[in-house]
Amino acid sequence: MSPTIFHAGGLRFFFFSLEERRAHVHVEGARGEAKFWLEPVIEEADNHGLNRRELSLARRLIRERFDEIRAAWSEHFGS
Repeated sequence: MSPTIFHAGGLRFFFFSLEERRAHVHVEGARGEAKFWLEPVIEEADNHGLNRRELSLARRLIRERFDEIRAAWSEHFGS
């Protein structure tokens, strides 16, 4: 299961249900996917095909919507 948090700028922000406990978010674009840690700071963990523009947009949206993403994490994972 991979619940979607939101779509914006052609990107999908989501979680994988059966994954590590450190807070993070996955971002999917037309040509690939990246993973960003949310703690202790927002940081790119992996990138498989997103271009520089998509990564920059993803970082900006994660910062802007951090509280929403963190609330969704807590609701989904219970922490």
